Amino acid sequence: MIKRQSLADEVANRLVQKITEGEFAIGDKLPTEPELMALFGVGRSTVREAIRNLSHTGLVRVQQGLGTFVEKKQPVSESISDRFLRAKGKELNEVRQLIELKIAENAALNRSETDILQMRHHLERRKEMAIANIPDQCIQADINFHLGIAVAAKSEILLDLYKTVANHLQEYFLELFIDTESFIATQHMHESLLQSIIDQDPQKAWEWAAKITGQPV
Repeated sequence: MIKRQSLADEVANRLVQKITEGEFAIGDKLPTEPELMALFGVGRSTVREAIRNLSHTGLVRVQQGLGTFVEKKQPVSESISDRFLRAKGKELNEVRQLIELKIAENAALNRSETDILQMRHHLERRKEMAIANIPDQCIQADINFHLGIAVAAKSEILLDLYKTVANHLQEYFLELFIDTESFIATQHMHESLLQSIIDQDPQKAWEWAAKITGQPV
């Protein structure tokens, strides 16, 4: 029985190893789902996720009704966007933590009056939807607020990275939050973050971004 944080990743890695070592050649059909479940001691959903991950890399091809076939001996390199498709909530949040601190710091140094108006608008919308307990609209406003900070940072590469993270983070939030209680609880942090950006205080902006993303200051 495999005991790892991500069973699907471990199963995928084991299958990659078998393919690269020649146990399964190009064109070969992989064992059926029940056979893979028995081989690795995991459930059906784990096997399906592992196969889906491998298909994203181009290593295998899934043919409905026929099975899964080996396409290549080595997986092709993934784009960062494709990698995010496989990322789980915790992984996405770790990337978010790394990016948001630098974005907040840069925004405090580079924001314009237009940026401030946009960020304030999204933050007010976040509060309004949180009080009304409308999770999807609250999450959208939250994402828009942080995207507004990324725009204010005036760094194209940070903005592109955050846009990619935000798209998948929003999906994760929609699954995670069934109400807006946590958004109400963190509204004051977001307001303090905005104020530090308005005040052009990069150190405070960094600290508030750290608190919001759950990092020690």
